[in-house]
Amino acid sequence: MSIRNFKHLFKPRSIAVIGASNRPHRVGRVVMQNLLKGGFEGPLLPVNPKYQAVCGVLAYPDVQGLPMSPDLAILCTPPPTIPRLIQELGERGVRAAVILTAGMRPKPSEKEGDTEWTIMLETARNFGMRLLGPNTIGLLIPGLHLNASFAHMEALPGSLAFVSQSGALCTAVLDWARSQGIGFSHFLSLGDSADIDMGDVLDYLGSNPDTRAILLYIESITQARKFMSAARAAARNKPVLAIKAGRYPEGATAASSHTGALIGRDEVYDAAFCRAGILRVFEIDELFDAVETLERAGPLQGERLAVVTNGGGPGVLAADAFAEGGGSLARLSEATIHELTTLLPASWSHGNPVDIVGDARAERYAQALTSILKAPDVDAVIVAHAPTAVITSEEAALAVVKAVRVSSSKKNVFTSWLGGQTTVQARQLFAEARIPTYDTPEKAVRAFLHLMDYSQRQKTLMETPPSIPHEFRPAVSSARLVIEQALEQGRSLLNESEAKAILTAYGIPTVETHIASTAEQAIRLAEQVGFPVALKILSPDITHKTDVGGVVLDVDSSQAVERAFQGMRDRLEHLHPKAEMRGVTVQAMARRPGAYELLIGATIDAAFGPIIAFGQGGIAVELLDDHAMALPPLNMKLAKDLIHSTRIASLLQGFRTRPPVNLEAVCLTLIQISHLVQDFPEIVELDINPLLADKNGVLALDARMKIAPSRMSGPHHLAIRPYPQELEEWITLRSGEKLFCRPIRPEDEPAHHEFIERLSPEDTRFRFFGLLHELPHSQMARFTQIDYDREMAFIAVRTSEEGRAETLGVVRTINDANNQNAEFAIVVRSDMKGQGLGKQLLEKMIRYCRKRGTERLIGEVLLDNTGMRELARRTGFTSQLSVEGDVMEVTLNLTSG
Repeated sequence: MSIRNFKHLFKPRSIAVIGASNRPHRVGRVVMQNLLKGGFEGPLLPVNPKYQAVCGVLAYPDVQGLPMSPDLAILCTPPPTIPRLIQELGERGVRAAVILTAGMRPKPSEKEGDTEWTIMLETARNFGMRLLGPNTIGLLIPGLHLNASFAHMEALPGSLAFVSQSGALCTAVLDWARSQGIGFSHFLSLGDSADIDMGDVLDYLGSNPDTRAILLYIESITQARKFMSAARAAARNKPVLAIKAGRYPEGATAASSHTGALIGRDEVYDAAFCRAGILRVFEIDELFDAVETLERAGPLQGERLAVVTNGGGPGVLAADAFAEGGGSLARLSEATIHELTTLLPASWSHGNPVDIVGDARAERYAQALTSILKAPDVDAVIVAHAPTAVITSEEAALAVVKAVRVSSSKKNVFTSWLGGQTTVQARQLFAEARIPTYDTPEKAVRAFLHLMDYSQRQKTLMETPPSIPHEFRPAVSSARLVIEQALEQGRSLLNESEAKAILTAYGIPTVETHIASTAEQAIRLAEQVGFPVALKILSPDITHKTDVGGVVLDVDSSQAVERAFQGMRDRLEHLHPKAEMRGVTVQAMARRPGAYELLIGATIDAAFGPIIAFGQGGIAVELLDDHAMALPPLNMKLAKDLIHSTRIASLLQGFRTRPPVNLEAVCLTLIQISHLVQDFPEIVELDINPLLADKNGVLALDARMKIAPSRMSGPHHLAIRPYPQELEEWITLRSGEKLFCRPIRPEDEPAHHEFIERLSPEDTRFRFFGLLHELPHSQMARFTQIDYDREMAFIAVRTSEEGRAETLGVVRTINDANNQNAEFAIVVRSDMKGQGLGKQLLEKMIRYCRKRGTERLIGEVLLDNTGMRELARRTGFTSQLSVEGDVMEVTLNLTSG
């Protein structure tokens, strides 16, 4: 339901408190006191048959007796009463409720359908009522003087939103934030999230004008696709920061593949946050420090950091912290060192950190900082000060503030004034000058690392990926046949030959593999393949073949084949007497001298679905622990980022006499695996280990797949909706020319720039309601990097004489969070008009929106855009003049006809 009826929750004009009480320490009493103390300006309606008044406010015996239908109800009554109360409130027209009651979550032993939880949810849905909780402490919106909670204190007004899955942490953060003078636009506890969850609230706060940053405390995510979609949308508008609890599970689940054994739940959340543009932090104070950094710091100018300090110790601490975070201090040029030498005492450090010596006065601080800000080899500065008797902390701070103020540099300056009472005034000066300041050098460095991380995530959200080296069309039906046959036989593990057949169907190079159930068959196959060959044991009970001596290489004769076969059988009987040996696989020896052994795998996460892993392969993969992971779908940019997140990536670049690996081939393999797990939710674990990679490409030597029946089809199991290939089609213009019509992709940005440039001034004005010379990358990225789960753009393309794809027309829609209305826009290249392209694009979008259940298609058309107005009329839109007078609002009801 997303944000439907959220106005009743977040902007209530009247509130009923069900279970309001006069008894001390009761939740119903605390809630009433908080509402009154907070100064809520609308009617308060306490409901309790035991009282004539609660906290001095006239009370009502039951919901039916209320004199009006309140916008919001707060429930503080026992669990058995909740379903009935939701029914009564729904009948009175209430559309939002906060359920403070705990103990409603169903126990595992309870049957679905007969619990208070299920009845409560079904009743609320019947009325379109939104529920916050149960088991929540409530919500606080200081700007509305609303404290609908049983928290122990008020929240200060501000522009931060804090959303927590822990009530206890909520009250602790509230207490801590108030002591620090930090205020909030919204402060709420989600409780058990029976209805409203993290994704819903992100959808609301992402477009809320009173909120400049969103802070999240997360314990788990249930509806991953909704969360990822909402988080990505919010992160494009404002900073979203998160603390994720439960980073170290007490036990790991058993896994039948290297990938399954390697991947931890916390890594999955890291990958999800990164993909969504969420900045992850690990401590409460770090959360608020990071907000201060992002609010006060300017755009990142680069990653070369300089440290200016009046003592060696703070400089060393800062340098260590930066190195630990993956950074390297700026190398000062000879010119910069020469200039500093003319300004500083002879005993200065002559390097970075810049130690200006303990007797530094205000002038020296200003001169050193000014010089560093002018240095072309520095992108940001941390100024650290330790207390001395030579200069007060306040005087040193004032010198820094003045130097920053007179400088024309756009470089960020972070400060760390060490000490306690003597630094209070100094920190106040920095706060007034909007210069980020921190207690310790390590925290200042952490702040710069946050800025680096946040900037990289924002860049990733907007970055245009390169096209894949060549389009590939997998043989999906061939792969499906292998999987279906195995499932029909009741098997969960594919043998090596079957796994490689699926990889081959998806275009991944493999070694031809044959199965032999006896030594005689193995000899015949080896003679057909040609010696030498490799033999591998075939057993459903053995996860890692090398653990039982189940891999024999360079078998060069028929006699050697027989000995290897019998040796494997003997070792298996000795090491695993109950294991079944079904034979061996026979394959030609692959000769790739100098190739690297890599691992590419996939597994299923309970929250986020399929996860793709990449790293160093071989038999010691768990010991090496060099891997990274990402959520599918992948493109070339995301695949390259995944590779570069591992240690082996530096070796793949080539060194000394070893040439670089063909990274395009590795990236393409990752994309092919991404398509494979996207197409088959039945694949629950997958390993290619090793995948040999060298300058000539890749070769899968061994593969393992675990499968299970799935009730899902296609890509519905992914946390991020992939490119909807099923929406591609060919269309024919009146001239007879055929064009390819498909959803837009991120790599279409260059062609889209050219498309916009070729619009006539009039068509540009019709589309963008004004003159437009060019769109910046940030805006064009929003047009081409869309979230297919909540928006769509269809483009018509053809191949130019130069072999490039040309965009000839586009129609796009953006759906509201409730899928009630979709705003559309359409434009056809000026030289392509009159051929029916606009009509075909619009009709395709209408069909798509109808199929996904959108209720209305809405657009705005300039009054003098007669062509578009006529197209809208012919396709069934109604129109009316807007209040501006020069714009027509056109609407198509998609639920009729």
